[in-house]
Amino acid sequence: MQIKTFLRPIGRYNCIINQRTITHSHNPQTGGEQQPTSSSSVLKRTPKDESSKWNLKMYGWQIHSYGGVEELQFTDKLKMPQLKQANECLVRVTTTTVNPIDVAMLNGYGATVLNTMRCQGNSIEFPLTLGREFCGILVQKGMNVDIPLGQRVWGVVPVQNTNGAHAEYVAVTNQCLSLAPKNLSDEEAASVLYAGLTAWSGLYVTANIGGICGALTADGGGGQKRILVLGGSGSVGSLAIQMLKAQGTQVVATCSENAKELVKSLGSDVVIDYNNAEEMSNLRSFAPYDVVLDCSGQGPQGAESLNFNYKQYVTFSSPLLKNIDSSGLGLGLLKNVGSILETNFKSVSKQNGLIKWGFFSPAPQGIEFLKKLTEREKIVPLIDSSFEFEQLPAAFDKVSQGHLRGKVVVNID
Repeated sequence: MQIKTFLRPIGRYNCIINQRTITHSHNPQTGGEQQPTSSSSVLKRTPKDESSKWNLKMYGWQIHSYGGVEELQFTDKLKMPQLKQANECLVRVTTTTVNPIDVAMLNGYGATVLNTMRCQGNSIEFPLTLGREFCGILVQKGMNVDIPLGQRVWGVVPVQNTNGAHAEYVAVTNQCLSLAPKNLSDEEAASVLYAGLTAWSGLYVTANIGGICGALTADGGGGQKRILVLGGSGSVGSLAIQMLKAQGTQVVATCSENAKELVKSLGSDVVIDYNNAEEMSNLRSFAPYDVVLDCSGQGPQGAESLNFNYKQYVTFSSPLLKNIDSSGLGLGLLKNVGSILETNFKSVSKQNGLIKWGFFSPAPQGIEFLKKLTEREKIVPLIDSSFEFEQLPAAFDKVSQGHLRGKVVVNID
């Protein structure tokens, strides 16, 4: 892979080998990156107070307005992220993914809330580079980062960040990445964390199935629970099933008929075809459920059709951001309060449990939890399809069509 700049540490941050072309290679024995070779390296120190003067460029995809895939524009003139904090890391991305949240954000989903968050961090809305997760090589770091340079890492990009992983380099804090599991390929490593942390947060933070330790540590828990996963063949549902079975949890899952064998292979104790009314009626025989985890996009209203008892119904398809986008921050928040009260009143009146909204959370203990399970081969990443970086719009189209069996990955390096 030919690139125009390489960063190496000197002093607090780094020096720059500038205005030349070098070749990077990956060493499979050490997991690190071999040093580039050049007979005319020109090193220039970048003091902290002068770092903003450098105008380093990289390639990537960005948008300047919301809309369809036609808004995605490739450029080799993106400004490379500059590290400003001692806990920040710069990663040369080798592989990334396209998630449903990327497609939604391309269309402007969550813009009101996310722009409010960006203003607090002195960031602006456009240009916006999407991409929520990655695998790559750590090439620059702040003084409070313990991971050695040149190591392979995996990580996530918070949704409010305008510089996502659909670019040659991405910068995140050390809370958002760790050393990548050695037993996973770059494609596999890039495909786990966003969906995995969404499932982990819904189960261990929102539903709290592992108690305080499950939420605040990488210990997991919930082995004595019975959990229904709605949409077990998708990226979030498939990882939820695997992490639950690793804890010894009893799992019942729904999916389409043609995905039943896949979901069974993930370890689900019972698999139900959601298009088969007779099979769906059998869900009642396994009730009550400690948690119903909605990974199918039904939203809070999906609980109204359930004719069996459950303690908690957790959905990742809340109206939170949509209400604020359509009605503004103040009125949108009032609509959200009304929505959660209304759906919970209906649920409790049927003698069912609470309805909660689950969200992605870039928690380091969640990353550590997922890393432990992948290294023990308790989680097997599912990849639906792979694209090259120049095919990124096609990858967006693929995700937009839905009915995926795993993640859509994009190879950059």
